[in-house]
Amino acid sequence: MKISILLPYKENFSPIYPGAVSLFVYETSKISKYKKKITVFGNTDYEKIFNLKYVNINTKKTLFNSQTKTYVNDFIKLERKNNSSIIEVHNRPSYIHIINEKLKNKILTLYFHNDPLSMEGSKTIAQRKKLLRICYKIIFNSAWSKKRFLEGLENKFVNSNKLLIFYQSANKGNLSLLKNKKKWITFVGKLNKAKGYDVFAKSITKVLDKYKDWRALIIGDEKREKIILKHKSASILGFKKHEEVIKIFKKTSITVAPSRWDEPFGRTSLEASANGCAVIITNKGGLPETVTDAKILDKLNEKTLTKSICQLIENKKDRVSLQKKSINN
Repeated sequence: MKISILLPYKENFSPIYPGAVSLFVYETSKISKYKKKITVFGNTDYEKIFNLKYVNINTKKTLFNSQTKTYVNDFIKLERKNNSSIIEVHNRPSYIHIINEKLKNKILTLYFHNDPLSMEGSKTIAQRKKLLRICYKIIFNSAWSKKRFLEGLENKFVNSNKLLIFYQSANKGNLSLLKNKKKWITFVGKLNKAKGYDVFAKSITKVLDKYKDWRALIIGDEKREKIILKHKSASILGFKKHEEVIKIFKKTSITVAPSRWDEPFGRTSLEASANGCAVIITNKGGLPETVTDAKILDKLNEKTLTKSICQLIENKKDRVSLQKKSINN
């Protein structure tokens, strides 16, 4: 038995600048008992690749052909030679429809990492019913994502054994981490409005003006939006490798993930919690499913976020309690 995993086009399967899908595929595949039977297919710009069997699909952009169809058709040509029993597609339901038309007798599995109703190939009820017919399993990263997939479908589909939730995971820290916590407030993610970075930038400026011995560390980048944050106690570190982010979480006291949009899951809050941070999140999408103990904002604005951060700074007992619960639970 062989397994082929198809990544979204332009999803870098590289430790240099990986997407969330690539991190998930790498971290699960490297510990799988089927690791030697897995081949990952993708389109990566970097020479350094995660340490798994990988095939780069060198699809070229063309003026007249659909990029999606060209990429998937190039995969199909390679797959006919590879001849896997199982094809696992990540976050692109449209790929499943194309593969099903051209490759027969394959076990097709689809992983959703985003809102199914926002993606080509699963927006309509008819498309989602077809996916249920042709897929062996459809896997979601949160109950919220699964609920979105089921919108408009008859009740008979709710308990389908084809629909599963596989939560992402993080290595759990231990309570000894709390001895090394610094007065750091950390934001990790795209520096845009969807992630609530604009609100964070305003709030953290007020917080740092008030509490001179605290620092803010901002990890991430954004090419399309420009949100200015300038403060002598705020360090914008840009993109960092995953292992570097984890090291920072281990020393961080408070992590803020104030998403404005409906996060399908929320890796930042999960990993921050697993490393003993007191976490502040919004009540959006699957975010509340990532953390057992957190401050959850029902309304995101400068006032509510500033108040929550200040409360955790001023009340060390509550902050440490939340940090302990994050690790224990």
